[in-house]
Amino acid sequence: MTKYAKQILELIHQSEAHMTAEQIFFQLKQAEPKVVQATVYNNLNALFQQGLIRKVSMEGSPDRYDKILKHDHLMCKKCGALSDICFKDLTRQLENQLGEEILSYDLKVFYLCPKCRETK
Repeated sequence: MTKYAKQILELIHQSEAHMTAEQIFFQLKQAEPKVVQATVYNNLNALFQQGLIRKVSMEGSPDRYDKILKHDHLMCKKCGALSDICFKDLTRQLENQLGEEILSYDLKVFYLCPKCRETK
């Protein structure tokens, strides 16, 4: 694992937010002024491919990156606010329903956040 990959992984693990590649780039640039955006994107893709981070995609918004922990996501359909939510693990129920082993799943629950409901 490269030096930058380790630093990016550490940033993601320390963050409570679901950062975009651009946000990760700006944070990493504070410690590593010579880093370029392509390096961040390449390392994020490698970390995702290796299963070390999660990529959270929502149509119309940039991808966000998250640590690998069992949790799901609550996403505001209007403003794109993203927060963690923990449901009871559905793996066994899904496996029984499908009759197949499930390696993992990524559940995104869409709603209108309180702020967007107020401005409706």
